[in-house]
Amino acid sequence: MIIDDTEWAGRGPAGPVARLAGRLTPRPNPSRPSRGQQENAAGYLFLLPWFAGLLLITLIPLGASLYLSFTDYSILQPPGWIGLENYRRMFFDDPRLLKSLAVTVIYVVVSVPLSLIFALVLALVLDSGLRGLTFYRAVYYLPSLLGSSVAIAILWRQVFGADGLLNGLLGVVGIQGPAWITDPDYSLSTLIVLHIWSFGSPMIIFLAGLRQIPTELYEAARVDGAGTWSRLFRITIPLLTPVIFFNLVLQMIGAFQSFTGAFIVSGGSGGPADSTLFYSLYLYERAFTNFDMGYASAMAWVLLLIIAAMTGLNFLVGRKWVFYGDQ
Repeated sequence: MIIDDTEWAGRGPAGPVARLAGRLTPRPNPSRPSRGQQENAAGYLFLLPWFAGLLLITLIPLGASLYLSFTDYSILQPPGWIGLENYRRMFFDDPRLLKSLAVTVIYVVVSVPLSLIFALVLALVLDSGLRGLTFYRAVYYLPSLLGSSVAIAILWRQVFGADGLLNGLLGVVGIQGPAWITDPDYSLSTLIVLHIWSFGSPMIIFLAGLRQIPTELYEAARVDGAGTWSRLFRITIPLLTPVIFFNLVLQMIGAFQSFTGAFIVSGGSGGPADSTLFYSLYLYERAFTNFDMGYASAMAWVLLLIIAAMTGLNFLVGRKWVFYGDQ
């Protein structure tokens, strides 16, 4: 007997074969999570410590400091709501705060460009085929690891003291050096030099950016007769502008938050004559010397807004001079 396949299978999903396949195929259990849901749950489980840190170490303290900035709080007594009084006092009744802002702005405007220029020059030298690149890269990066430490700040105080190493070297050639860290005309300059000395981190980033520039562009420029300076300003600098911008933003944010060097060199006072009174140092003084936590919280939020505004301004202006690969 000849069996017709179409007759056996049926002309629709209700045929015998279809019914048999339906009984043999396991049906998904709606109460059991799918494989994708299980993988997502595992991913969130691994991210749980980060979320906990974000909540407990960042978001909750931010919210608490924002609340305290509107209060009169001295740790020893419960906070009392005073509204915008802390902010009014900052800009109308506190000349030292305006002084700290001026000192910090001068420090940022002078030290950040000089540090970036110095780091870029050394990165260009190291990228020119210098032997022992790994050794020099490690040696030049070392100050960045130590530049913000207390030990280096203490060493800096010894170098620039009235009887320090620098004046000793100047005395050898018959020059009487000033008391660098106790003279208001020079004290801030010593901290600027300290910041420039910590050039290793931006130098490494510049060096990585230089390695990404195609060598074919330089070869074509040489064929066209372009010299060293022409290749630098027409190829290297334009293609390196994203890296320059990245380093600029990071260095600017770090300079606004500088604290350790000024604290150690001035003995925590911002002296002499408030010439090294950085904004963060004055914030520390109001919080942990005067125990004026409400006022210090308001200062912290003002600093946050200043850094955010300067970062936003950099992004706005960066559209004019930063060139990316698709442009």
